[in-house]
Amino acid sequence: KLERNYRSTPPILVASNAVIALSPQRHEKTLRPTRPGETWPILRACIDEAEQSDAVCRAVLEHREEGVPLKSQAVLFRAAYHSDHLEVELARRNIPFIKYGGLKFMEAAHVKDALSCLRILENPLDEVSWFRVLQLLDGMGPASARRLMEELEVRRGDAADAASPLNRFLDEPVAVPKGAADGIRELRGALGDCLDGDALPPAGQLARLRTFLEPVIARKYEAAASRVRDLEQLELLASESSSRGQFLADLTLDPPSSTGDLAGPPHLDEDYLILSTIHSAKGLEWDVVHVIHAADGMIPSDMSTGDDDEIEEERRLLYVALTRARDGLHVTYPQRYYRRPKGLEDPHSYSQRSRFLPDDVLEHFDVLGPRVVAAPDDGAPVTAAADVDAFLAGLWAD
Repeated sequence: KLERNYRSTPPILVASNAVIALSPQRHEKTLRPTRPGETWPILRACIDEAEQSDAVCRAVLEHREEGVPLKSQAVLFRAAYHSDHLEVELARRNIPFIKYGGLKFMEAAHVKDALSCLRILENPLDEVSWFRVLQLLDGMGPASARRLMEELEVRRGDAADAASPLNRFLDEPVAVPKGAADGIRELRGALGDCLDGDALPPAGQLARLRTFLEPVIARKYEAAASRVRDLEQLELLASESSSRGQFLADLTLDPPSSTGDLAGPPHLDEDYLILSTIHSAKGLEWDVVHVIHAADGMIPSDMSTGDDDEIEEERRLLYVALTRARDGLHVTYPQRYYRRPKGLEDPHSYSQRSRFLPDDVLEHFDVLGPRVVAAPDDGAPVTAAADVDAFLAGLWAD
């Protein structure tokens, strides 16, 4: 059965059909293009998520310079948290966006919880952050939080003083409801471990705060596992900053000052990039589509590889994403991810290109790799092997 596609150009349809054609569950439908076009879809391997975000932002802006408005472009992803890193990069570059299929990263309550903890460490006189964090504890309501803040003299204190509100909280007994005693002890431990910003980098501070916040998230919010993954993404973002202050300066908690934080539906005359889960993009189309995280474990999701039917549903999702594009298609994936597996010191893991994009399918893409710097070819002899041999021999010398 042949069906016409009035949306995508021939190169995009050829690549999309190649993806679905490898399904062992035979599909009778083959889309045929009706529009002209010669631009091949692009498949880009990136070193890590930071480079992926940079590549997407560059491509989005390049297309805008070529006359494609932001609202005619979309970034598609398998799960809502996959756009976390990109959202922060878009905000840094003043690229407005709206998101379908999940909360914006910086709007999420659990992200604000973690950043509020950091803000207390950076500025112990931050009343808003104290008020938010104290109410995370069992047994602490608004009235109890205000009384404790008065006792700590958050409003009248001196952040540089040895007896600052934070130091008083860490070192002195405080009057709290009986049910909040355990939570106060846990919060003291987390803030105390992160107090010295020189000894523990921002990512390490967030990792420690995450251990405090994980049971809070499980108690207060739904979908706890995905929210914890958001905090891991926050650690990744923090790893790019040299200090806690710099990291907080790069982010904002106060809507609508963030360029990506739209209080409501955008006005008709505003231009904004579309971010969407693939599920939310079904039936829609854009001039240019950017599909991110096309790596195994992401597409297909590592939660959907239990049987053949689930895997084929994931393949169809990728096919849906690819066929949302009219004129331009970019597919990217990081080769390295930031994770915090328990018991392992190295927080990074390495990924493989999605199993739905094997070498045979790559023939229909313009394949680009990570940026690399070639070693200078100055004609000098290579001496590294000899140096290593000499070093090893010296280990056993008398």
